Parts: sequence; C-alpha cells; structure tokens
Amino acid sequence: MTTIRAIFHAFASESLERYPTLPTSHRKGISAIQNGRSGHDGHSLSQCQSGGGHHRVQHACGHRPCPQCQPHTTQQWVHHHLEQQLPGPHFLLTCTVPETLRPFLRSHQRIASHALFTASSEARKRLAKDERFIGTDRPGFPGVLHTWGRQLQYHPHLHDIVAGGGLAEDRTTWRPSSAHCFGPVQALSPIYRAMGKEAMITAALLEQIDPRVWAIPWHVHSQATPHAHSALQYLAP
Repeated sequence: MTTIRAIFHAFASESLERYPTLPTSHRKGISAIQNGRSGHDGHSLSQCQSGGGHHRVQHACGHRPCPQCQPHTTQQWVHHHLEQQLPGPHFLLTCTVPETLRPFLRSHQRIASHALFTASSEARKRLAKDERFIGTDRPGFPGVLHTWGRQLQYHPHLHDIVAGGGLAEDRTTWRPSSAHCFGPVQALSPIYRAMGKEAMITAALLEQIDPRVWAIPWHVHSQATPHAHSALQYLAP
C-alpha cells in the first residue's frame, strides 16, 4: 500500500519548488511525515516477553495530519465528546462558503478560519434565540473545520454537532427544539453570510474580497440524528 510518507518522499521536493508560497504549516507537516519512523525522531527499545529478544521501534512523527499516527488520538477525541453528549436528538449542521471565496480563505487561513467559526456560532445563536424555534441563545455544539472535499479539492467548510435545544437564560431549565428541525436553514444561511461579512470587517479583510461573494448564497445543510454518536464518528478522522 502506498503511504502518504512514500508519496512525500517521491514528490514533495518537486512540489515545493513548484509552489514556493505553500504555507509554513503545510511545509512543517510534510517534513514531519517524511521523517516519521525513520529514526529522525528517536526510537524505543522493547523486549519480547516470550523470547527475550530486543526490538528497536522507530518513533512515529505524531503529526496531526498523518493518517498513520492518529487512530488512537481519533478515538480519544470521540470518547471525550461522547462523555459530554447530552441525551436526545442532535443535528449535524454543515456550513459552506462560495467557491469564489475559497482562494482568499486559503491565503488567509488562520484569520479566515476564525472568522468562519465566529460567523457559524453567532448565526446559530441568533436563530436559536427566536421564540419560534428554541427561545434561547445558548445552544451547545462542538465545531470541526474540514478543509478538503471528497475529490481532494480545497473546500473549507464547518461541521457543527448541535444538541436539540439550549439552556434557558436563567441557566436552570432546558428548552428543547423540534426533534426534526433545529431551525430553518433558509433563515440560517443568510444570517451565516451576514455574520461572515461582519467577521471579515472585524479582521480588516473586507476590501480584499470580491464584493460578489456577498450576493452569492452561503449554504447551510442540516441533518437530524437521534444522538450525536454517528456524527462524532464521521467527523473524528
């Protein structure tokens, strides 16, 4: 089986020359994965319990994007969030951005990602506060940023696992949502776009963005689930 490490060894040097503006974080990730299990990061010596022989085990890179290093960390993440899971229905909300905006987001990753999380969170709280839906601006949700699509194209989007309800203003009662609808995505989508624009203004980046972005729909997809387990398993890797 061809591994990411083997691919990087074969093609990283040529790729880095072709794309000199590749973000530093990407370069560090490539370097870490190339050096993993090579002795660069040290080794451990283990003894066979039956035969007594010693075995040298090269340390893995442990880098976050490395698919060979993260299965254990992935399961730790799942268990942590399952312990915090509230009973009752949940919703997997996916917040996307127009394709026109993606090149800008890729060249301003840290600031832009923070802006997307802010926009998603504020939009959800504004919708939840409406008495027609939940009536409180305290819904609970972990959020995960995905930067690539299934076809390996750059496609930044957010996934939020939202509990079906929220904590009341007095923090003593729970206000449930509908079991089948956290709130209408037709209302949430334009709020999300407006919050995204506000976040870019706050970050002093608005003038660098094509104005047509704010006339294009920003889509939010909602999928109801009886509990958060399946959504967490989907997002964990």
